[in-house]
Amino acid sequence: MDIFIIRHAQSANNALPDIRDREVDPPLTELGQEQSKALAQHLKTTTLDRGAGSGEGITEGNATYSLRAGYGITALYCSPMLRSLQTTLRVKEALGIAPQVWVDLHERGGAYLDQGPGQKPIGYPGSTRSEILARFPDYQLPPDLTEDGWWNRDFEDLPATAGRAIRVAGELLERSGSDERIALISHGYFIDQLLKALLGQLPGNHIYYRQHNTAISRGILRTGGPIEVRSLNQIGHLTPEMVS
Repeated sequence: MDIFIIRHAQSANNALPDIRDREVDPPLTELGQEQSKALAQHLKTTTLDRGAGSGEGITEGNATYSLRAGYGITALYCSPMLRSLQTTLRVKEALGIAPQVWVDLHERGGAYLDQGPGQKPIGYPGSTRSEILARFPDYQLPPDLTEDGWWNRDFEDLPATAGRAIRVAGELLERSGSDERIALISHGYFIDQLLKALLGQLPGNHIYYRQHNTAISRGILRTGGPIEVRSLNQIGHLTPEMVS
């Protein structure tokens, strides 16, 4: 199985000069919209080698991998956060794949706001099922994403984030024997923890896998074999002035 782990495009929080002014669930900036368009076009038109060893003529539905242009992505997942949903929209339009919202791909902390020095961050509900479907009607939502919102709890600390990353990595490894080519559109800090989980490294801040906005990291998962890291933080689809 090929996996493409992608950070969302630039959000309003990413562009803030003072992070204390952050929003709970910010939208993409104008630059972020341009980055997402460039990402979508890249995934659609840039043809990769079929690195997972699937060979010629592997068919899923009415599509054969060897005949596909672009990355040949067969499944598209994103977090329930607005910046991820918006980034995914451009990819959906380019590839014609219905996105699946995977709540566990959200950023560290969940939906929250800081309350200032020495005060505990306050958790917020996050978008509800109807709010997401009103803006993104073609997205597939899990049953447990309800009208109560996808978060509704306190700020998520680092151990909880690492545990969630381990859980996601485990679910991906269970599918490693398939010929899928999966794209995950997630968030910078969570991607760092997910890469550590996939690579068998200790969680924490001793190493940080930097991901620029819309950067792509690629791995190949094989049943009973090593995880093959093909690339990290690839931003060749962005012009220099678009990198953030």
